[in-house]
Amino acid sequence: MATVHLRIGDLVWGKLGRYPPWPGKVVSPPKDLKKPRGKKCHFVKFFGTEDHAWIKVEQLKPYHAHKEEMIKINKGKRFQQAVDAVEDFLKKAKGKEQNADGKGDSKGKKTPNKPLKILEEDDEDLSALKDPSEKDLTDSDPEPSTIERLGAGPGTGLKWESSPVKDDPHFHHFLLSQSEKAASSMEPISKRLKIIEEDTGSTSIQAADSTAINGSITPTDKRIGFLGLGLMGSGIVSNLLKMGHVVTVWNRTAEKCDLFIQEGARLGRTPAEVASTCDITFSCVSDPKAARDLVLGPSGVLQGIRPGKCYVEMSTVDPETITELSQVITSRGGRFLEAPVAGSQQLSNDGMLVILAAGDRTVYEDCSSCFQAMGKTSFFLGEAGNAARMMLIVNMVQGSFMATIAEGLTLAQATGQSQQTFLDILCQGQMASTFVDQKCQNILQGNFKPDYYLKHIQKDLRLAISMGDMANHPTPMAAAANEVYKRAKALDQSDNDISAVYRAYIH
Repeated sequence: MATVHLRIGDLVWGKLGRYPPWPGKVVSPPKDLKKPRGKKCHFVKFFGTEDHAWIKVEQLKPYHAHKEEMIKINKGKRFQQAVDAVEDFLKKAKGKEQNADGKGDSKGKKTPNKPLKILEEDDEDLSALKDPSEKDLTDSDPEPSTIERLGAGPGTGLKWESSPVKDDPHFHHFLLSQSEKAASSMEPISKRLKIIEEDTGSTSIQAADSTAINGSITPTDKRIGFLGLGLMGSGIVSNLLKMGHVVTVWNRTAEKCDLFIQEGARLGRTPAEVASTCDITFSCVSDPKAARDLVLGPSGVLQGIRPGKCYVEMSTVDPETITELSQVITSRGGRFLEAPVAGSQQLSNDGMLVILAAGDRTVYEDCSSCFQAMGKTSFFLGEAGNAARMMLIVNMVQGSFMATIAEGLTLAQATGQSQQTFLDILCQGQMASTFVDQKCQNILQGNFKPDYYLKHIQKDLRLAISMGDMANHPTPMAAAANEVYKRAKALDQSDNDISAVYRAYIH
């Protein structure tokens, strides 16, 4: 895109990473949000989404001049909803301008023409956009009270509605923010976190407002390293960069780093180099062996650990692996935290993961801006190993549930029932969820593109069963599901989505 000269309030088309051009508006960033180094860019709020981001000037085009061109090349429903949001907003702004002119004329005074500046309640530093003589828009405009998830545009789609949205768990934190009017988006992060202490001693941290919706994350000044750019890691790194963190990346397949280098990340040559040059190093790899090799292998993380360096293990592994890694990191004077994530590739891309953390509480607090960038909620569960245990239990339930859904779909087919009707019935009852709807629709369409690898959920089931054996606790449901996934793996479904377990029943 050609370079353009823009100012606060201008409507634009912005290109964010791998997403198509999207309508947005140049707004003032939070006063304490650092501008990316060495880049000429503007802070943009995207319409119809929950995204704010620094966008390079060469990735921006004026909205009106390129509207027809963009509408021709983008036909998606969510894109059209974003365009509609812009047009509605323009009409609203024009109406306010006309009302202001009318009031001025009735008093015999002519209101001078002013440049159109479009305002929204959740803009940062609104005072920079307003004329001191103008009435605050919030005096006459009721605040939208409800947000409905629409899915991914350049980030996650949102739509204002008039009736409350109660049943979408992914939006609990947004609804929470609407009820906490006293919280200011300009307050320090420590004041904008809702801390929930439970009898178990675990802690839940939820953003008091959507971190992406108002762009108010203050990125830590610590240097961040990230090892592993798979389905989950890629989305996490993208969100860290988007929110202004300084990130150094490494991946076993170096080519995967290229896209993130283009988006501002630095390249680490080895895990040891990343750990030695960064203050906090995250890793997210496939299994216990990969996690151990990354730390203990040649040019591994352990070689770069010095007193005070932090290592955060985000891989889903067994508690024994976590205990081993914690011991070797701390033996070198390092600080250790485990932080596996519940979610999928889509939720990772959207910054909507649930983070389960355990270990060094001070590292958890140091990671607060990172966790806000990548997730909607984080839980601190105490000593190292607890997060691994909880994560395996969560994934055991999810894997068993997916296998049961696949079994129901195939039984419906075998008995002459409509699979689509079966899905419709599920989605109208108590089991209705985005997970059920998306996975079943993908099965019916034959779409098994991985959102969470089948081989990984089978690994998690295996580890959960082993954990049950060590605790002398029966896990017969998980054991049965595990056998179905093993059969699916034998049918070459390992690198497909977990919903491909369906194929174990039809072969």
